[in-house]
Amino acid sequence: MTSRRRLFAATILAVPMLGSSMAAVADTRPASTTHAKTHSKTSAHGAKAKAASTTAASTTAPASGVAPAAAPVKRAHFTNDANEAVIVTGTHSANRHARQSVSPVTVLTSAVLQRSGMINLGDALVRTYPQINVPTMGADAAALVSAINMRGLSANEVLVLFDGKRRHTTGNFTADSGPNFGTTGVDLSMIPANMIDHIEVLEDGAAAMYGSDAIAGVVNIITKKTDHGINMSAQTGANAYAGSGWQYQLNLDGGMKLGKDGYIHLFGQVSHTDHFLASGAHDHRLTGNQPSYADAASYTGQSIPSNSNHIMSTPEETRENFGLDWGKPLNDDVEFYGNITYAHRHSEAYENYRVPNVGGGVAESIFPYGFSPLETIEENDYSATVGAKGDNFLGFEWDVSSTYGSDYDKVGNKNTVNTGMLQSTCSTDASSAYYSSAGCGYSPTDARAESYAMTQWTNNLDFRRRFNIGHVVPMTLAFGMEQRMDAYQIWAGNPVSYVLGGTQGYAGLAPQNSGKWYRDVWAWYMDGDFHFTKKWEMDFAGRFEHYTDVGDTENGKISTRYDFTKRIGVRATISTGFRAPTLAEEHFSAMNVSPTGASGLLAASSASAKALGSPGLKPERSISESGGIVVEPIDGLHVEADVYQINMRDRIVQGGTVNGQTAIDAIESMGFSLPGNSYNANSVSAYYLANGASTRTQGLDIKADYTFHMQKHGNLMLSMALDLNRTRLHHNGIGSTGSQLLNAQNIGYITTAYPRSKIILNAFYTVGNWDVNVRQTRYGQTTNQMTYEDWAPTALQYSVDQFQKFENSPHWLTDIEVGYRFNKNWHLAVGVNNIFNVRPRRVSQIVNYLGAMPYDQFSMQIPMTGGYYYGRVNASF
Repeated sequence: MTSRRRLFAATILAVPMLGSSMAAVADTRPASTTHAKTHSKTSAHGAKAKAASTTAASTTAPASGVAPAAAPVKRAHFTNDANEAVIVTGTHSANRHARQSVSPVTVLTSAVLQRSGMINLGDALVRTYPQINVPTMGADAAALVSAINMRGLSANEVLVLFDGKRRHTTGNFTADSGPNFGTTGVDLSMIPANMIDHIEVLEDGAAAMYGSDAIAGVVNIITKKTDHGINMSAQTGANAYAGSGWQYQLNLDGGMKLGKDGYIHLFGQVSHTDHFLASGAHDHRLTGNQPSYADAASYTGQSIPSNSNHIMSTPEETRENFGLDWGKPLNDDVEFYGNITYAHRHSEAYENYRVPNVGGGVAESIFPYGFSPLETIEENDYSATVGAKGDNFLGFEWDVSSTYGSDYDKVGNKNTVNTGMLQSTCSTDASSAYYSSAGCGYSPTDARAESYAMTQWTNNLDFRRRFNIGHVVPMTLAFGMEQRMDAYQIWAGNPVSYVLGGTQGYAGLAPQNSGKWYRDVWAWYMDGDFHFTKKWEMDFAGRFEHYTDVGDTENGKISTRYDFTKRIGVRATISTGFRAPTLAEEHFSAMNVSPTGASGLLAASSASAKALGSPGLKPERSISESGGIVVEPIDGLHVEADVYQINMRDRIVQGGTVNGQTAIDAIESMGFSLPGNSYNANSVSAYYLANGASTRTQGLDIKADYTFHMQKHGNLMLSMALDLNRTRLHHNGIGSTGSQLLNAQNIGYITTAYPRSKIILNAFYTVGNWDVNVRQTRYGQTTNQMTYEDWAPTALQYSVDQFQKFENSPHWLTDIEVGYRFNKNWHLAVGVNNIFNVRPRRVSQIVNYLGAMPYDQFSMQIPMTGGYYYGRVNASF
């Protein structure tokens, strides 16, 4: 503990600065220049950042993992400070630097992401950026996707752009309770991480500029665009304290010329992660410490290890990613550009261990010692953008593009059985209440539970022109239109996955739950940026959108900035926003089976949900305000502070939770049936999605940075980033039955599961061939309302209106990485994240389901994985 305190003291005494704003100082290699004309026209609506030689990605480092290989590169504006980069997010003006922006924008360089030590892009963002967090553990299918939460809001409220174009979302629906219930966010792991040059994060509501989802903020991933060089890297590591979670990643990318004046860049990536198993999980059913459970030996005549239940774990995953980026001038005024990404994932996640006598012992002939079902996914994700842009159409810069993206998921079960098919009551007579179309007296041990696909086809036409009004007031006018087709499809699983309660672990979807749904979206926007004086700027934006399923929406944004001197400026924004319900939110239904109960998600548009009080879904609405100050009290010391408030109404949340016979009736009316297990009726629940809440999120962001240039003694870059965040419930919706939609647990998921604060202190030191990175991260308190589980008093077990309050106290994590450059081509780094092996606080046994869930899985605080050791080698030629 003493060494930990000394390390923390040494770090905090440094002048604070934002870790995400640090430059790739170790980069000293000659510049790898982007094809200037191509990148000069890359922007969020296709608007061009004019001066190509000074754009943020006009020079780029080779990438590996979540970041470029540490091969050194000069950067036009990343030399000492990423926030001196020219940005294209949150503005239509050209040559706008991040620190000059009207709304706060943070630039995360690929080198900073790499120093996170994480091979998953979402995890790298959590380590380096305080406003982004993820839950401790995803449940069921949610464990098989990498989405992020920002500013205390869910993954659905974060818009992700890829080179300024809307990125398609995952088809993998989060059907379990928790902060991300109902989300289908963008899966960041499906993007080849070595394709990233840098990421621009707009910390403001921006629906008036980009449309639906841009409530919490916008994450714009800017790709590398070089016409030469080959970059390779390999990283491997493991959670050494637990002896599990081993992983590796291999990366290769290279650029070449496309004719005399174009470029093409290819990216490939392969990664694998083993299961990480939480320590201290001891299944109550295997310990014999409770009268209601038999001793483990009574199941088989011999002891079964009490740690056989691996539900609290991370999935095993193998992933292959491919990317292609190109640009080619067709003449002096027109350029053809585009990119392609493809990813394949196979992943397996543990479900709860089943004791040998599950289903009355009918499965013992197949699994005499019990079994741990595995939920599997085979996923194929692909996206393609093609476009053309030019400098002069009636004096306007223009950009026309088409982006098609789709995510296809095949979800299955393995190492499982359908206990209903093994029961003596099973019947192949269609008139029987226990009819099985898959047969009786046997059960396969694997099955496809369901398949689904989310598809988006987006077409954009954008114009931009700079004017001088009366030869006095410079302005930038941007306008354009967007057409988007959304499609969502669900395929039923194999009959064995859903008949008579379905397969243990994850019940499949029946034909009545399948279908295909479409909608069209039309949007028009206009944006005017006025420089009334050299010190005063105002930006006005408006957007109209028409959805064929949920109607029309109009949104606006007003931003202003005034610079008193070159050292101090103030800025403010007020905007309205919206998020249309996804097709999945409207139509998805599912049933989840546990060893002692079941829960059913009812499609919001279904008769079953309406019988429980569901009024159907409509768009979420928001009003956002922010204000801040940007100062440079002395040369090189940069400080930014912004306060924000996001008021949301009609927020789509889990609502109408019921249990007992009411839930059983609702589940059966959706075409599901309960498995042949012995259940306490109260352990069966049903719920649906509803516009059930109005919330207010308030926060404060502070970021600062300073670099000490110590001549022959090297350079020391120090940073601090702080996010204070609080969400409060202002209105709890009432269903048609007159009852409140949200119970105390669901209120906690959307208000207190997110850290009350998060601070990142970073020190990056380079001297000679050495580089050292030290990062201190403090996560504030989270609070959740925990369900009373199997060891609780009988009257409280599985209650949906009485809960135990659980607080995860604040924690500090310490990460260290040390690197050495052998020559201009080779770099080696070793590091450890969470060197002191800090774990979350453990929950009490009465809310620890089966004794196998020692941590609060929905807390978005520190990870449960403990210390992680890794090594990485990079090579660039």
